Amino acid sequence: MKVVLKPLFEAELPAGFEEIVREKLRGRELKTGETVEVELLGKPLPFKVLLAEPSPLKVDKSTKIEFSAGEVEEFTLEFEGEVDDAIPFEKGFVVVLGSEVRIYNWSGQKIYSREFENLKRVRVAEGKVVVVHGREVTVVEP
Repeated sequence: MKVVLKPLFEAELPAGFEEIVREKLRGRELKTGETVEVELLGKPLPFKVLLAEPSPLKVDKSTKIEFSAGEVEEFTLEFEGEVDDAIPFEKGFVVVLGSEVRIYNWSGQKIYSREFENLKRVRVAEGKVVVVHGREVTVVEP
């Protein structure tokens, strides 16, 4: 079991601070994405839970505590039908839904969409999307 915390305050964390925080959180249930406060010397110190593995988890004496200055961002796109494939590339990612090929930028904004008759395969290389359909090949450069 592991927890990665991001301090939401400016301070240099001393060596061994992980053990202090583990003891303060012992018995508490943590979930990825939530903010948790740890009271120290009468002051609440806020932390963002970047990762709780598993999530939720109950902190005990064997829970590994780590600190990170970074942030993990995620977003989820929901589609009407089943996603057949998702292919990342430099400019974004391609989503294949049946016979439809969609291209999204890394912000999740759709920048291309087209239905292909007899869609066989989709590949990406050098920032271009190659679609094999029927007896044709279409190259898309977003």
